[in-house]
This record gives sequence, structure tokens and C-alpha cells, in this order.
Amino acid sequence: MYDNWEELEESIKNCKKCKLCTNRTNIVFGVGNKDADVMLIGEGPGADEDRLGEPFVGKAGQLMNKAFQALEINRDEVYIANIVKCRPPQKRTIPLKKRIKRKRLCLHWI
Repeated sequence: MYDNWEELEESIKNCKKCKLCTNRTNIVFGVGNKDADVMLIGEGPGADEDRLGEPFVGKAGQLMNKAFQALEINRDEVYIANIVKCRPPQKRTIPLKKRIKRKRLCLHWI
């Protein structure tokens, strides 16, 4: 489908499959070891992630970092991404049916 990570990221930047692309600041692609044996996948980016373009940099990311530290895992050893690559507006108040539809549209990026 894609020959390299750069093509995949560019494809996501150009995605217009739903309306989320109109309000995003950044796509939230993924970070970490692209050859990792472990991939952690979140639902979608929050405000901090949208602002910085990186997954799990807000409160959930801080908690995850503490868990990594307790387990003696280096964050750079795993790959971290979200299913949805753009921040949904009013993140927690969107009806479940609509959230599921957006996840389906983004699922092929994983």
C-alpha cells in the first residue's frame, strides 16, 4: 500500500474522508520505534496531542510514562499511535455511532 513511512504520513495529511480534517491543528501520526514488537493504540488525540502532533503527550501520556518507568520500559522502544489521526471537536460528547464511523474511516492507517 505504501512504500515507506513518509508516504503513509503524507497520505494521512491529505485525508479528507471526514470533517475532522477541517478543524485539526496537526495530524497525530505516531511516535517511537517503527520496528517495535509492541504497538500501543489510543482512540484519538486530545488538545495537547493536536497542538503538538504527537500521541499521548497530555495527562494520559504522563500516566503512561509513569507506567513505562515502573515497568522499566523505554518509551522509544515501543510504537505509539491513535486510530483517529485528527482531534474530534468536543471529544467526549460525540455520539457513539459517529465515533465508530470515524474509527472505521481511519482504521486502515494502523
